[in-house]
Amino acid sequence: MLELLGLTSLEDLVDHVVPDSIRSTSPLDLPEALTESNALELVWRLGSKNQVFRSYIGMGYYDCITPSVIQRNILENPGWYTQYTPYQAEIAQGRLEALLNFQTMVADLTGMELANSSLLDEATAAAEAMALAWSASGDDERCSYFISKECHPQTIDVVRTRADRVGIELAVDDPASFECDNRFFGALVQYPTSDGALPDYLPFCQMMRESGALLAVATDLLSLTLLTPPGEWGADVVVGSTQRFGVPLGFGGPHAAFFATKDEFKRLIPGRIVGVSKDSAGNAALRLSLQTREQHIRRDKATSNICTAQVLLAIMASMYAVYHGPLGLRRIAEQIHKHTSTLALGLRRFGFQIRHDRFFDTLRVETPDMEGILERAKTNRMNFRVFPDKSLGISVDETTGSENITEILEVISGQSPLDFSPDELSETLSSIEGSQVRSSQYLTHPVFNSCHSETELLRYIHRLQAGDLSLTMSMIPLGSCTMKLNATTEMLPVTWPQWNRIHPFAPSDQVEGYRCLIDELEKMLCEITGMFAVSLQPNSGAQGEYAGLLAIRAFLAQKEEKSRDVCLIPRSAHGTNPASAVMAGLKVVSVACDDEGNVDLSDLNRKAEKHGQSLAALMVTYPSTHGVFEESIKEICRIVHEHGGQVYMDGANLNALVGLCRPGEFGVDVCHLNLHKTFAIPHGGGGPGVGPIVVAEHLQPFLPGHFLLSEAGDASLVGPISSTPWGSASILPISWAYIRMMGAPGLKKATQVAILNANYIARRLQAHYPVLYKGRSGMVAHECILDCRNLKKSVGVSVTDIAKRLMDYGFHAPTISWPVVETMMVEPTESESKMELDRFCDAMILIRKEIEEIELGVADPLDNVLKNAPHTASAVSSDSWSHPYSREKAAYPAPWLKRHKFWTLCGRIDDTYGDRNLFCTCVPPEELEA
Repeated sequence: MLELLGLTSLEDLVDHVVPDSIRSTSPLDLPEALTESNALELVWRLGSKNQVFRSYIGMGYYDCITPSVIQRNILENPGWYTQYTPYQAEIAQGRLEALLNFQTMVADLTGMELANSSLLDEATAAAEAMALAWSASGDDERCSYFISKECHPQTIDVVRTRADRVGIELAVDDPASFECDNRFFGALVQYPTSDGALPDYLPFCQMMRESGALLAVATDLLSLTLLTPPGEWGADVVVGSTQRFGVPLGFGGPHAAFFATKDEFKRLIPGRIVGVSKDSAGNAALRLSLQTREQHIRRDKATSNICTAQVLLAIMASMYAVYHGPLGLRRIAEQIHKHTSTLALGLRRFGFQIRHDRFFDTLRVETPDMEGILERAKTNRMNFRVFPDKSLGISVDETTGSENITEILEVISGQSPLDFSPDELSETLSSIEGSQVRSSQYLTHPVFNSCHSETELLRYIHRLQAGDLSLTMSMIPLGSCTMKLNATTEMLPVTWPQWNRIHPFAPSDQVEGYRCLIDELEKMLCEITGMFAVSLQPNSGAQGEYAGLLAIRAFLAQKEEKSRDVCLIPRSAHGTNPASAVMAGLKVVSVACDDEGNVDLSDLNRKAEKHGQSLAALMVTYPSTHGVFEESIKEICRIVHEHGGQVYMDGANLNALVGLCRPGEFGVDVCHLNLHKTFAIPHGGGGPGVGPIVVAEHLQPFLPGHFLLSEAGDASLVGPISSTPWGSASILPISWAYIRMMGAPGLKKATQVAILNANYIARRLQAHYPVLYKGRSGMVAHECILDCRNLKKSVGVSVTDIAKRLMDYGFHAPTISWPVVETMMVEPTESESKMELDRFCDAMILIRKEIEEIELGVADPLDNVLKNAPHTASAVSSDSWSHPYSREKAAYPAPWLKRHKFWTLCGRIDDTYGDRNLFCTCVPPEELEA
């Protein structure tokens, strides 16, 4: 590969590609690399420092049972966790069906008209509900939002963080005494409340409707199998978490939140929606609808910066509902409620007062002897919630049995053994009565009523998996979100109970293993980036952008420079950059790029000079989105600093820097990292993700806070942006293991090989597809952009045609038409072998020859293998074949395909039809059979 490039070594390659001005002069100071077996032994020892107590804390987090068939065949299955975001829908039909099931499940249980395919966590979803209500109001005079004080405290804090930066006045109070006036555009209530009550919100809902304000309800999805859903009593938005649908606690994440709303707000719903369209044969087919990467179209006009979802966890939750079905879910909910009612009666028998008469799974208990109870609880390895007024919160979950109710009663009463059996109390009636009892049906679609045995669910899971292309089949050569190896050793601890059965609000002395691993990971990330401090709280790259900009704004405010509110963003930036800037209360000013794809320094100088008094920040992606190392990055940082601004670096391409350059050494103030990219957390079909920020010393006090961190004396001047202090904590061991097993030399070599692979592909393909941008010495960084624009002009072949034809060759397409229309951005990563790179290059060259056949008049310009791609098995085996090319040419255009062939489940999907005829829940079986 080096020989093809005319080079002699990887060091020689780096000398040609990476500017000397930003090269680190010292190697990374990291622990010596571990073998796989040693890494597993060490992470086991760390996990053993965690103490797995039975947590009855609640607050939106519950222990649950992950069915083994789901754990083994989805969570632990690389065929599911190494898939890419389903932007190329034809090779993602299985995952899209699972997400459509998720949307149907959420819409049915909440009583709403449509739902998205998941959000990051419940608190973030609540903040998005506020943003939707604000956008929908369209009234500049309405700038106040009500939130019930009975919401989960983490939800209140995250919503407050979001409101503060955009000028929304938040009123936190009791819904029973709230009077809505024309200042308020919306409200958020919790149902059941955080302390377990079941209020009658119908009068409150009517008041909101009469005032023209929107009502959002944060709810527990499992409770809605018994309770009348919010959609039936007038809610406009319903949000929450699906964590207790078979997804482990994991010290706070990742978990799939949900967001459901009315059809009239479908253009404002954040995140992604899976919709039903049709393919070239007229059959039903699935795709992402409406908001798909809307940030790249609307940019600073986008209603949200959410660019990802918790796909893997949403799929687990949907399969949990498929496995249990409506009757099974109801049985689980009834058992939980029965145990809670039994506990309430037992406590009353001992003279304890229960705060609320109506509840689902949570009790708030008045306790005169709190210290004694907590001491006995610790001895018996139990965690309860302690409210500020010293009352006790107890939340029952799916794993709670009759013996646990006995233990709880013994601990709280101080009497052991009990002089009665809780079974004597089990004939108690439900506390859910009257209009609160659900009467409507849910989950009636056959998919939720067909797979209740392990055999049937196993077959269903694998049937869907067969319709998805993942890293188990071929490379996924996408730029922007690198699809690299997720080593099995890194993945194993994710399902160990000492990591995944920890409640996020467990006492600090029970999570020593987590704290040790987190502290070490933070130090290693600081060393790798040359920055001073890190926050692991952001649970996506876009949330990292948001957190970084909040830090900058808070820093400027402390300097009494609150008026600085302009953010400069190059036109080549990721679409989430301007959306995040607006969310942080900044005004976006675009900066031009030159013909080589670099930031135009003259335009930057002009904009910085023009907005000098109000310049807050510049957001820059490095290496650039165009796949080159900009020589002027230090000059860019100097210009911004000279005019009083801060430099935010989008670290999406950090995998081209690790071990070679440190952002902190060339002038960056804050940078977000994609642990789900550079540091090997799998993409999971579009999530989970972790997008921490690293900051220079002066920004450390402005990292996102959390009430748990404040209790530990680590107070921040910025509120939280996620529900839990360390975001998606249970997958942090993946990145920790990746860094520990690679060591400094391995990380450096990975970067070098990533750059080598990109340049190898660029050199092999440049005679067939011009490479659009190159750096010095005519080379690219870690990705290359193939220019297909002339093909559209000369023979009418679009980049989409090429992408679909690649499916026939067994490949996922590179990123298409971004950052430049009618181009392909190819990022091969360091994980791919020369054999796989050559196979991809051979496919691209063969496709170019197919295009040449059109140019020469050999192939029909309209009826050819590219325009009709992808070709399904049913199409090429049909009795009818009217195309001027052979079936073999359609299905087996390369020799390797005869040994192993991936077939798409549908033909090319009609995107326009899907948007014009939006349908976002499970398709009736008769339509699928067509």
